[in-house]
Amino acid sequence: MCSAACYRAHFELHHTAVPSCHDSVTMTCPVCQRSFTPVGRQKFCTDACRAAAYRRRRDANRPTTLTVPNTQPRRPITVYECDNCGNRALGQQRCPDCSTFMRKIGLGGECPSCGDPVAVTELLAQEVTITTT
Repeated sequence: MCSAACYRAHFELHHTAVPSCHDSVTMTCPVCQRSFTPVGRQKFCTDACRAAAYRRRRDANRPTTLTVPNTQPRRPITVYECDNCGNRALGQQRCPDCSTFMRKIGLGGECPSCGDPVAVTELLAQEVTITTT
């Protein structure tokens, strides 16, 4: 080879680039479910999706925060359960059947479908931190 130009011409004639078997592969972004063609080891379609996935992983083990206004009393939104008979009540500390004091379960409300008292911790199946504003 006499020069760099001659070398390039020879290389292009004899060594045609073979396309990679993964060049036309598309992936689905695990965050937004859009299809995209990855570049290198790319797992997410955009930086925004990558950041969203990081925030989900980071916040997965944090307790949920429930904010209750200072002006609202807590007793009417507290679920209580009787240790003797298992009866539940919303906002009543004394069991109407046993006439004993009930144990506090946590903040909650009535189930929209059946009307039974249900605590927020039971709905979310994780720890709930209560803050006031």
